[in-house]
Order: sequence, then structure tokens, then C-alpha cells
Amino acid sequence: MAAMTMPAARGRRVRLERPELLAPAGSLEKLKFAVHYGADAVYIGGQKYGLRSNADNFTLEEMKEGARFARGYGAKVFCAVNIYAHDEDLDGLEEYLSGLEEAGIAAIIAADPVVIETAQRVAPGLEVHLSTQQSVLNWRTVQFWKDEGLPRVVLARETSLEQILEIKRRVDIELEVFVHGAMCSSFSGRCVLSNHFTDRDSNRGGCCQSCRWQYDLYFGEDEPVLAGEGDRFTMGSKDLCMIGHLPKLIEAGIDSFKIEGRMKSLHYAATVTGVYRQAIDAYFADPAGYRLKPEWLEEIYKAANRPLTTGFFFGEPDADDHIYGPEPKGAPYDFAGVVLDYDERTGIALVEQRSPFRPGQEVEFFGPGGRLFRQTLGELEDESGARIDVARHPLQRVRIRTEQPVRAMDLMRKRIGA
Repeated sequence: MAAMTMPAARGRRVRLERPELLAPAGSLEKLKFAVHYGADAVYIGGQKYGLRSNADNFTLEEMKEGARFARGYGAKVFCAVNIYAHDEDLDGLEEYLSGLEEAGIAAIIAADPVVIETAQRVAPGLEVHLSTQQSVLNWRTVQFWKDEGLPRVVLARETSLEQILEIKRRVDIELEVFVHGAMCSSFSGRCVLSNHFTDRDSNRGGCCQSCRWQYDLYFGEDEPVLAGEGDRFTMGSKDLCMIGHLPKLIEAGIDSFKIEGRMKSLHYAATVTGVYRQAIDAYFADPAGYRLKPEWLEEIYKAANRPLTTGFFFGEPDADDHIYGPEPKGAPYDFAGVVLDYDERTGIALVEQRSPFRPGQEVEFFGPGGRLFRQTLGELEDESGARIDVARHPLQRVRIRTEQPVRAMDLMRKRIGA
């Protein structure tokens, strides 16, 4: 990538502060790792009023613990309250929002005007950020929501960089933009395929991702038009990835870079958050000399579930931005373990197993800031010191001699098939 120069006038605002890095957290454990790997804020879901009913989601007590942990790093916790509510959903809403405020949640992400109004009335300590479910694409709509008292708008994924620049020029408000992760094949919140096929409402947390199913084509009662299983198609999108274009986004004045993925693994949250943290920090350390490092892309692909695209940032997506055949089988690496402790004297790490591993396998250890090394596993011992031939039990604690020092909350992964 060529050296970046600061943009000329033309109404653009040159950003001097770091944008917020906002990471997903589908559980308390993922929250802690996202913050540890560099997130300035994380967004979570409670057990009511969110759009990820299949995520682990948080109790109020877990929210309190997560908010305390985040504050220790100078980070914030936001909570998605982004359903479009039916009448029966409103019972208990006031109490729920008051509970979020008391738990230390910094902001809610909301779409339904009744949720927004209720939060402003009963929980004034909560900021209200407008959800991408509102599909905001233009500066007049942004101005409307600013006039309603909202300090931040999460723009629709369909917004181009040119449109973002125009919005930022005209309206003094925080803009949050998705920079990485899965994309809805419809406008967010506008798809009813899930409702039709499974009676699960995507606007009430039940999306079954039917756009990613495999389909065939029929005319009436006839045989399928597409012959053979390999010819079935999907309607899903490639995943968004803007790691190669961060200077343009920073210089556009975007206030928050959002990573999608509350349903994704701890390994995904830590890996992707860590890469974007490194890239943002590298830019601000030397804007003129900033370069995209190949190892950042390598790391992204280790956690990527699908091929990647820049989405709508630079124009309308074309045929190459969609997935028509069977989806790839997922990331090329398995999350194998979490480092719990490390003995500097003996060079032995205590690792909690997350998928089976055995002596002779090549693994990678990595941590925040780009620390990474590979090694072949030697002898393994359980906590009692007994030698084992494989770490086969979920959450089993295993003693591993590492070739370089590691730290608590470092992660271990292995290549699939190795």
C-alpha cells in the first residue's frame, strides 16, 4: 500500500484522535478476551430485547462483572436492545433498562423508537446509539436522530465511504461503522425469509440465516432445474473486511470501528480485535509511513469463516462479492487452548484445552500486540504431572513446555488437519 497523505480540504475533517475499536462479546469470557486484546468498547446482549437469541447472552450480574473488568482497562460496555418490540415485549422494559444503567452499561444500541424514548426517560445515564437496524444512509436522517437527542448513529452497511464523508461534513455526531464481519444479504432488519421458513422473527432475535442455506430452482412440480447437489446455490454475502483501507476510514472521521460477531468464537474475537488494534495503533504512530503488514492479513484469514470483501464502501458490490455455491468449511485453524498460567523458572505453561491436541503437533501461541510463535508440542502432562498421550477432554488443564515465554490469556491454535 502506498504511503498515505493527509486528505485535502473539500469539507473533509481530518481526524486527530484514535477511533474507538468496538468488538463483539457473546459471553462474559469473550468480553474479557476482546478487551484484553485491545477493544476500546465491547457490545453485548442481555437475555431480553436483543437480536442474537442463540448467543450465550448476559445476566445482569454478568453485565456488572463485565463492566467492572472493562473499566479496569479503560474500556466500555454497550448492550444491544435492538428488537422491534411487539406489545407483549414492552412489559418489563423500563425495569430492564434501569437495570442496565445500574449494572454499569455505558450505552444501549436501539432501533425501536419506543425503546429509545423509554431509555431516555427512565435511564438517563445510558447513552442511546441508533442501531444499524434503522438502515440510516443519509445525512438528513442522521440529523433527525441527533435532534432526538442521540449522540451516535450506527450507519447501515450499505453506506458508501463517499456518503459517510458527506454525513460527517454536514452533521456533528458520532458515526459508528461496521469494518469487519458477516453481512446480511438483505438490508439489516428487512429480511423476512427466516419468518417465512421457520416462523423465527429476525427482528426479535430469531434469524435462522436462511440466506446461507443451499437452494435449488424449480418450476412448479417439475424436477429441479439445477442438476446435482454441487450445483445448489446460496444467497449469502462474503464477509466484510476493511483492514486494508483503515487510513481512508480514519481520515474520514469515523468515530467507531465496529467488528461483527457476537456468535463467533473466542478465537475469532481475540484474533480480529488484536489485528485491528495493531493496525490502528500503527497508523497513529506514523501516519505518513503507515503500511499494511502482510502478517495482519495472515492473522485475519486464520479466523475467517468466508471469503472477504469491502462491501459497499467503494461502490455497489458485484457478483464477486457474493457466495453462490456451498460455503467454505470455515477457518483453517482450530482454537486449541487458553494459557492460564506460566512458570518462568521452568518454562512450563498451564493450558486449558478447547479442542484436542497431542505431542508432535505444530501449534501457534499468540497474544495481544502481535506476539506469536510456532512450536511442535513435546510431552504433555496433566495437572498432577502424569504424562498423557492426548489432551482429549474439554477444558482439561495440561502442562506444556513452551519454546518462548507466554502469558495468561494468550491463546493456542492448531492448523486443521495437522
